[in-house]
Amino acid sequence: MSTEPKNISTDQEIDLSLISKKVGGLFESLSTRIFKGFLFFKRNIVIVGILFVLGAGIGFYLDKTSKSYDHQIIVAPNFSSTDYLYAKIDLLSSKINEQDTVFLKETVGIKNPTKLSTLKIKPIIDAYKFISSSDRNFELIKLMAEDGEMKSILEDNVTSKNYPYHIISFKSSALISESGTVAPILKYLNDSEYYRKIQAASLENTKIKMVKNDSIIAQIDAFLNSIPKSANTQKNGSLVYMSENTQLNDVIKTKDMLTNEQANHRMELINLDRIIKENSTVINIKNSGALNGRMKIIIPFLFIFFFITFVFLRSYYRYEMGKLNK
Repeated sequence: MSTEPKNISTDQEIDLSLISKKVGGLFESLSTRIFKGFLFFKRNIVIVGILFVLGAGIGFYLDKTSKSYDHQIIVAPNFSSTDYLYAKIDLLSSKINEQDTVFLKETVGIKNPTKLSTLKIKPIIDAYKFISSSDRNFELIKLMAEDGEMKSILEDNVTSKNYPYHIISFKSSALISESGTVAPILKYLNDSEYYRKIQAASLENTKIKMVKNDSIIAQIDAFLNSIPKSANTQKNGSLVYMSENTQLNDVIKTKDMLTNEQANHRMELINLDRIIKENSTVINIKNSGALNGRMKIIIPFLFIFFFITFVFLRSYYRYEMGKLNK
């Protein structure tokens, strides 16, 4: 008779016994470590207490004195000046990182430049406005989407620079004012002789278009006002009337188009008064990040962690030296 089933049963019992012993040993080792940790804190309760109180005091001081504020400026670059805007922001960012207070104070005119940090710019992604502004933009997006994911295309650096609005953000370690920081930055961004000439030419062209459009609208109004009078006038005993071929509807549509164009031009005159047009500014938003206001909790535990690490390394060093001296 075969004894194979009995052998399998015996092997399973041995495996379960070994696993049980290992699990038991693991729990015993863990409980021993917890007890040793308890003894460690009991022996060093004074040192741990001093470190905790010292860390909490330093943390309270840092929370009170070390503050961070966020600031945002939404701008619209006109006259195809997006690349110029990004280049200017890159220069300002490098000067802030280098703490070049001479440049920031004397050239730009910023008060307390040492309080500023992390200046950057990014586009406000508005795909609908980008597509609706031009049929070519829509076709471009369709073409690019065939070779990649739409989201990555919309956020691509080349595409994103063509969005109308961009947000300039920076941080400071103290409260700022618009006159002392925002206004000098915007003045610096608008300081370009080349784009000032383009601005002047664009505004002049817009005003010329508006004068011509007003003239055409006036002619259309005069023509439309003359229709009822002509239609009721009799000449040589015959009724004079408007022919269907006069395309009156096209004339009315042309007037409507020109009226809408004039409204757009009036908006342009408002928006094109700056090379880099400021749309809105929000300053002095208190930063509530992960570490802000929590140093009184973080530093005490950090001090205790360093103390435990030091004690462990010292014990390890003594243990290894003891082995070498045997």
